[in-house]
Amino acid sequence: MARPRFLPDNFTLMLIGTVLLASVLPVYGSFVRPLELITIGVIFFLFFLHGAKLSRPAIWAGISHWRLHLLVTAITFVVFPVMGWALRPVLEPLLTPDLYLGVLFLCTLPATVQSAVTLTAVARGNMPAAICSASGSTLMGIVITPLLVGLLLSHTATSSDPLQAMGRIALQLLLPFALGHGLRPWVGPFLQRHAKRMKGLDQSSILLVVYSAFSASVVAGLWSKIPPAALAILVLVCALLLALSMGLSAWLARRFGFSKEDEITIVFCGAQKSLVSGVPMAKVLFEPSLMGVIVLPLMIFHPMQLMLSAWVAGRYAQRQSPAEPVAPVPIKA
Repeated sequence: MARPRFLPDNFTLMLIGTVLLASVLPVYGSFVRPLELITIGVIFFLFFLHGAKLSRPAIWAGISHWRLHLLVTAITFVVFPVMGWALRPVLEPLLTPDLYLGVLFLCTLPATVQSAVTLTAVARGNMPAAICSASGSTLMGIVITPLLVGLLLSHTATSSDPLQAMGRIALQLLLPFALGHGLRPWVGPFLQRHAKRMKGLDQSSILLVVYSAFSASVVAGLWSKIPPAALAILVLVCALLLALSMGLSAWLARRFGFSKEDEITIVFCGAQKSLVSGVPMAKVLFEPSLMGVIVLPLMIFHPMQLMLSAWVAGRYAQRQSPAEPVAPVPIKA
């Protein structure tokens, strides 16, 4: 039986379970450093896999559509941060200061790759452009996200200055990504043959990073610092950001005269944020005690964007293609 579109998928349920496990059984004492080293290795492996999966022909097939990529980049790295910054007078009193930092961090992140491309395919959008745009967003985020964090967030919340953070992110994320992509001719066929197993390793890696992040924050008193009312408001804030970004993406695509296929790509590449990139970046940019509260908005936003986008993709897919014949209307005598 197919899962209803507005119910969370299995990975979302596992994320929730991981947060609960870290809340009940966080890592203490001498186990913290080994977990940290394992997490660094897992992140390296995760981005190596993402680089190896990236198809070079798909990049060249979509890269020529510069107007679309420019708009997606503007939505991801300009519109989103401006929305988060403009809402500060309203959000900061309603949320805790740390939760608001988490919302701003969410707004600075690059687009997700896998779900954006998958949803574009379901909705019958421009697939080559989606692959190119989402992948390019991930790479640009390695440079742009630390700069935006340094510009928008309080310097005391970060563990280093933006340039140092950019270097650490490049070492931990860009280097394995480049290595994986360079070795794609040799490892690509293996990954394709074992796609299901690789997906399981991919998700397991994210779960371990999330567990490590929340474990450190729980030890530092995460849940005692977040009032239940602020948590409920955070859910509404994430829903508002998602609705505004998807609606604005669709409106801008139509305003600038893009085709329906391009509009779909713009909506799914511009209005989504990457959990895969976000959690590792947060580990580099923020102190361990702040990690849980900083990534909490992203953890809420992630399942929301998947469930709402799945419904939107279904609506797009139901549209009639211009190539499809129009059924004749019976004329009553």
